[in-house]
Amino acid sequence: MAKKIRVLIVDDSASVRQVMTQVLSADPEIEVMGAASDPFMAAKKIQEEIPDVITLDVEMPRMDGITFLRKLMAQRPIPVVMCSSLTEAGSETLMQALEAGAVDIILKPKIAAADHLAESAAMIRETVKGAAAARLGAMRRRATVQSGPTAKLTADVVLPPPSGRAMAKTTEMIVCVGASTGGTEALRELLVALPANTPGIVIVQHMPEKFTAAFAKRLNSLCEVEVKEAEHGDAVLRGHVLIAPGGKHMLLERQGARYVVAIKDGPLVSRHRPSVDVLFRSAARSAAGNAMGVIMTGMGDDGARGMKEMHDAGAFTVAQDEETSVVFGMPKEAIAHGGVDRTVGLTHIAREILAADKRR
Repeated sequence: MAKKIRVLIVDDSASVRQVMTQVLSADPEIEVMGAASDPFMAAKKIQEEIPDVITLDVEMPRMDGITFLRKLMAQRPIPVVMCSSLTEAGSETLMQALEAGAVDIILKPKIAAADHLAESAAMIRETVKGAAAARLGAMRRRATVQSGPTAKLTADVVLPPPSGRAMAKTTEMIVCVGASTGGTEALRELLVALPANTPGIVIVQHMPEKFTAAFAKRLNSLCEVEVKEAEHGDAVLRGHVLIAPGGKHMLLERQGARYVVAIKDGPLVSRHRPSVDVLFRSAARSAAGNAMGVIMTGMGDDGARGMKEMHDAGAFTVAQDEETSVVFGMPKEAIAHGGVDRTVGLTHIAREILAADKRR
């Protein structure tokens, strides 16, 4: 019998601790080993038994979550998932948490709507599993200070049937990137290495709604390229990067001689919204050989099928290698599906993008 993932829940709200315990305990692969109302209680529990994953609230009495996270990463690194309320103000703080070593972010489950709770519960469980598989060594090398299996929906539920053929190959290239667990810092490293005249880039990073805007703003302050959270109808332009808004799917569409993004609602695809599969499959249909696909660190198989479609349509495709991935799940699945032309380390992905652009 496989060893269960032991989780410690740290939150000052008793109701949140209760709901989180119910959500996580419903998965046979997860065991809640304990709950703590503040970091001091959490530290005592960690001394008694080391968890595989910690879910950590941001605002707590006696010590805030970010301070506790930094102390934990310095003394006894454990995969940490930050748990936050849905607020734009708090999103800036969570960017600091990712920089400090948090593996991922989840939203506190809402208990008012049953359908919303079911969906958020599935994503919480998937995030915790991804954190348990994270290789913290890969993160530190670049650090800057549902219950049971469920049927997966395919991107067919979001994408309309193909309408005509993709545009003939042009000199302009569109780069489509997908990432999940460990992707926030990996994307930072990729984008800061790119010059201002880089081909237009569209990115799906698994992240809750509200937080992608702060993530894009942070990247924009660090990079030569212009980075923003995508809006419906935004053109994909050279020197610009569009990041899919959390909680929405992003598709690449052709409008005459240019490409734009469409932002759409829809069900979870490959257990995610936004989904990498949705973006990649839309690129295969709309851009074909004008596109380049990049799949990076992340848990699960989102993007594997879409990258195979991009590859078969003539796109050049690259996967991040195992050594530099925090979680090698998504790249590994894309390779297994036969959709990857080249596998390289994180620091070489920018070079691959620029080389592909030069070849055109």
